[in-house]
Amino acid sequence: MSHLIREIEYLINAPYVKSDLPEFRAGDIVRLHMKIVEGGKERIQIFEGMVIQRRGSGVRESITVRKVSGGVGVERIVPIHSPFLQKIEVVRKNRTRRARLFYMRGRLGKALRLKRRDE
Repeated sequence: MSHLIREIEYLINAPYVKSDLPEFRAGDIVRLHMKIVEGGKERIQIFEGMVIQRRGSGVRESITVRKVSGGVGVERIVPIHSPFLQKIEVVRKNRTRRARLFYMRGRLGKALRLKRRDE
């Protein structure tokens, strides 16, 4: 039954799924270009940080990006197929052995460094 529901959801949401996304995974440093609406004005704001997790599938897929700003950790959960997300740039690919990097929340400075992934 869930297979049938998944197929119907795919057909309904197919026009909203972005196809031009770069390949990235947990541990990579990404730059998100987000559309921000303030009053009647729109602007693009860049949020750069490490992907801590990637979850969901299809049109519901989202990522959690974390950065340290002014000594305080800031996390942002972003739906990948949101119309407010204009572009995703992969700044650096890092090697990790896990899909969820929640242990990075307790680290600061040099402890946040990961090894580069060779591709």
